[in-house]
Amino acid sequence: MSTEPKPASTPDSSWLPDFCSLPVIVAVMIVAELTVLVILIAPSDESQPLLSRLGTVTVFVQWIAMLCVVVLCKSRAWLQRLPRLHGVLVAYLLMLAITLAGSALAFVLDQLLNLKLTLPAQYQWRFLLRNVALCALIGAALLRYFYVIEQWRARVQAEARTRLDALQARIRPHFLFNSMNTIASLIRTEPVAAERAVEDLSDLFRAALGADGKPSTLAAELELAQRYLAIEQLRLRERLHVQFDLAADLPQDRPVPALLLQPLVENAIHHGIQPLPGGGTVRLRARRQGDGVAITIANPRPAEGARAPSRNGMALANTRSRIEYHFGRHGTLDVSEGAENYEVMLYLPDTTSQR
Repeated sequence: MSTEPKPASTPDSSWLPDFCSLPVIVAVMIVAELTVLVILIAPSDESQPLLSRLGTVTVFVQWIAMLCVVVLCKSRAWLQRLPRLHGVLVAYLLMLAITLAGSALAFVLDQLLNLKLTLPAQYQWRFLLRNVALCALIGAALLRYFYVIEQWRARVQAEARTRLDALQARIRPHFLFNSMNTIASLIRTEPVAAERAVEDLSDLFRAALGADGKPSTLAAELELAQRYLAIEQLRLRERLHVQFDLAADLPQDRPVPALLLQPLVENAIHHGIQPLPGGGTVRLRARRQGDGVAITIANPRPAEGARAPSRNGMALANTRSRIEYHFGRHGTLDVSEGAENYEVMLYLPDTTSQR
């Protein structure tokens, strides 16, 4: 028997959306109301006023739609355990069954109470079949739409994971070699600094190799950036100056993507400070901005003629895509390039306030 590990779950394992989530509920309600409008636009010989029919049909259709949402929400865990084709079929049949049962109940109540909201008694089957047919068409379209959306989200997540893995494996070998050489040169003359550098280097690589896709915290990422800069300060000496301007009210435990700041600080060193003969200052500033956190990393840069071709696009693209994946469209990464200055600005919103 083969002992090879099973492959990671494919996007097909997430074919059914979370019907308990607000975006899905709103989408279903909008589609249901559009269905109501289509029904009312269609020619009809009913004498009931249009506005009265609009209210009646809206209440009925939204009631059926919410029943379907609640049932699919509560049965999602069970449906996800079924093979995809079987799960889709069961979810589809559940929607049809709920529509049939709800329509039958509404028809019976209408006849018993003589509300005259539905068709006359002799048209019962016409009423039921029409509603089931509408549910069959619209339900199939909705399930397909949600399936495509879930597949897209799964692919975005897989791509973000791949980029994170690439980023974690990307700690430059020459940084390790330079750091070890720096530590070796300090062992006899500055043993305390050498020991501190070993600890910083250990923490840096522990974060780079052991994140395993799990989110970090703002405090951990700020500390990691400080440790990285401390190692580079030992190497570059007086050529590198660091300024930290961190507000006291920062949400230290806010979840953020792992290795968020270190690649940006690394770019500031390698493309800004290191090429300058006199070095310069890296400034890291973090402030609250509304419910979110604004972080700025600024550094000087060589004159245009002396500037080496920049290869920092990968880190920026990786960081931007991970911010977008973690925070959605509310999280941003912007770059401001001047003749002698380079600045990266991040905005990390509070995701709890968006729910």
